[in-house]
Amino acid sequence: MSDVRETEPPVVTPVRVVIAVCLVAPFVAMLWVGSYAKTDPAFIGIPFFYWYQMAWVLISTALTMTAYRLWQRDQSARATAKGGAAK
Repeated sequence: MSDVRETEPPVVTPVRVVIAVCLVAPFVAMLWVGSYAKTDPAFIGIPFFYWYQMAWVLISTALTMTAYRLWQRDQSARATAKGGAAK
C-alpha cells in the first residue's frame, strides 16, 4: 500500500510577498554596486563605500529576523486553519 497524500499548491499571500522582499532586498542592494561605488558622503571619516556595506549588515539582520518571524506566524496560522498543531 502506498501512502498517498494530497498536496496543496503553494499559496502566494501578501505576507509571503513581504517575506520575499525582506530576503531579496539585501541582495539587490549589494549587487547594485554602481549605487554605492563612491567615497562621499563620508561618515566619521569612513568613505561611503564602506559604511554603506556595514550598514547593510545590520539591515540584513533585521530583515532576516523579520522574515523569520513572519514565516513562523504564517506557518502557525496555516496549521491552526487546518486543525493541526503548530510546530
